[in-house]
Amino acid sequence: MATPPSTDPRAILRSGLPDCYLTPDDIADMFRVPKETVYQWRKKRLGPPGFRVGKHLRYDPADVQRWKQERMAAEPAV
Repeated sequence: MATPPSTDPRAILRSGLPDCYLTPDDIADMFRVPKETVYQWRKKRLGPPGFRVGKHLRYDPADVQRWKQERMAAEPAV
């Protein structure tokens, strides 16, 4: 007999969230730019979308990947 799917709201919430969110340091390391560049991207709305958790800035890895793909698609072929 198959077990019914979990109705635990915490399991449902976790199923749509990444294991961990990225920090500005992670973004700077990933794109090999200074952390100040990451903050300038955010200020000018040029970088990947981020969000605040209290005073901390975080990035969803899926949003960062999507932003990266959009940037790569927008680059002219050399």
